[in-house]
Parts: sequence; structure tokens; C-alpha cells
Amino acid sequence: MANTPNSTVAPQELSITRPDDWHLHVRDEGAMQSVIPFTARQFGRAIIMPNLRPPVTSAAQAVAYRERILAAVPAGMSFQPLMTLYLTDLTPVDEIKRAKDAGVVALKLYPAGATTNSDAGVTDIRKTYKTLEAMQREGLLLLVHGEVTDPDIDVFDREAVFIDRVMQPLRRDMPELKVVFEHITTLEAAQFVAGADAFTAATLTPQHLLYNRNAIFTGGLRPHYYCLPVLKREIHRQALIKAATSGSPKFFLGTDSAPHASQMKENSVCGAGCFTAASAMELYAEAFEAMGALDKLEAFASFNGADFYGLPRNTERVTLRKQDWTLPSAVPFGEAQLKPLRGGETLSWKLL
Repeated sequence: MANTPNSTVAPQELSITRPDDWHLHVRDEGAMQSVIPFTARQFGRAIIMPNLRPPVTSAAQAVAYRERILAAVPAGMSFQPLMTLYLTDLTPVDEIKRAKDAGVVALKLYPAGATTNSDAGVTDIRKTYKTLEAMQREGLLLLVHGEVTDPDIDVFDREAVFIDRVMQPLRRDMPELKVVFEHITTLEAAQFVAGADAFTAATLTPQHLLYNRNAIFTGGLRPHYYCLPVLKREIHRQALIKAATSGSPKFFLGTDSAPHASQMKENSVCGAGCFTAASAMELYAEAFEAMGALDKLEAFASFNGADFYGLPRNTERVTLRKQDWTLPSAVPFGEAQLKPLRGGETLSWKLL
């Protein structure tokens, strides 16, 4: 990395309002029971992704999934899963009112084939317009995986092309639909969101703030750094960290922590996703410290997302301390093992 921190001496301890994770994968069953405690320890709430097999496409399925998640939260921890539905070409308009009444807060747009378990995703956003209009009326958010999937478009260009083909027409046609451009990875996306109106925001992951695409190839192919959208050039990483630390309320924390069993990540065709839930706040603190911007971390992690979703801010506080510790190289994942991003390495911040 080539950040230029300012001359302010960084604090050795940082107390902030308890943060939320506005983009999280927890899977299901035994795997879910293994990973939920990591998130519940750090975050008050989390937006739960619906890309299970089969996907969560109805209010009834979302309610049942929420109950399974809550059952996996360790005793004594306070954690609220915020549920989403998986948007398809055929999502019924009348499902939106049922979702709203069930406490669902958003629908997730996966372009078909864009990432893990996205084969049932949207093939043409215009097919969903009646459903999007119902969401706009009911106040449900649209969460967007912002990549086109055309095989003739280079994988490193798919986010920028998505802005032209999908985001700009969507903002024109649905001006009061709240849209979160999730896990943005490019200069173009950061500029688009920064220049958009108050109905558009974006989440940023720790890996995209800390690393460029060299991380995937340094010393050999490193599959635990492979995620979608993929890490980009250094110019893009610099644009993302500047956006995150700018103080703009349009940008907020969303880990996109995506657990895959180690044998799936280290396979000849590996799963896309970085598991960061075990050390999310420590990684974000590292990124913000490198910019001399620890004073901006609380708003990014704890205020901006809640404000955009129209939810109250958390009242509890958490403390991060400047302290070296070693992240476990592997943790249980159901009957398998899971390797966290940076597992086995020393981190310089620790959540108490």
C-alpha cells in the first residue's frame, strides 16, 4: 500500500458506538452456527444476504431464516439479523408488502451468474421494474451486486460497465428507490456514488480498502484473497479508501464476509469470498489508521449505514486497542475448517 498518513499521533485505544455490518453472508445450518458468533461479538446488526440454495425469495422463508440465525447467537450476546429477499425476474409485486410486514428491509439484486449462488438472479433489470416500483412505495431498499456478466466484458471492467448500463438508467427511472451499491471496487463506482443524490449509497469491504489485485498473486496464487467483485488496481484501492475516510455519509461498512470451507477455497476452481468476520473491525481500523483517519471510523462503521436505512443508531459502545495479536489460522466451519483472511498473521488492532 502507498497511503500517506497525516502527522497526527494515532490513539492507542479507540471507543466507538457499536458498529453494524451492512453486508454479510452466514450460510445455514452447522456452517452458520460456526460463523454467527464472530459477527455477533462485534456488530449490533447485520444485513443478511439471501443467496442460499435454494435462495430466500419469500417473506416466509426470510422469517424462518431469521429464526435459525437468532438460534445460533450465543447466550448473552445481543445481535439483530436484518433480512433480505433474493430478487428474481419473477418476484411477485404482492410479495413486497408481505416482506415489509415481516420486517424484511431490502431485496438483493444479483445479476444472473455474477457470484456465488447467483444462477437464479436477474437477467434483465427491466423485468423487475414493477417489483421495484412496489419497493419504492413500501420503503424497501435495493442492494446491488454491481457487475455485468457478459463474457465479452473483461472481469476488471464489469463494475464500470454496470454503472453505465444499469445504475444510471435505474436512478433515472426509480429516483426515490434507495439503492446501496454494494462492495464497490473501482474509482468509477466511488465517483458515481459521491456524485449521486441522497437515495444512493455504497458499502466498502476491508479487503478492498487494504489490498489491490497484487495480493491474489504475491508469492503464488492466494485463493483466500479471491472475492467477487475481484480486487482491482492500486488506483482503485486508493479511490476507495479516500471515499471511506472522506466523512461522506454515502459510504459505510459492509464486510461481505463470505465463508467457504478451506477445501473449497483451495480447490482447482475456488469459491469467491473472503472470510473477514473474525477480525473485521481490526482490519478496518488498520485501513483507517494508515490514512491518519481513525477519527472518521465511527461514522463509517456505526452511523452512516443506520442513517441511510432509517434505523436508530446503536447505543452500546465497543473498544479497539492498539495491540498485536495473532489471528487463528483456521476456525471450525460446521464439520469442515475455514481460513480467515490474514489467518495466522499478526494484526495490530484488537477488539476488546
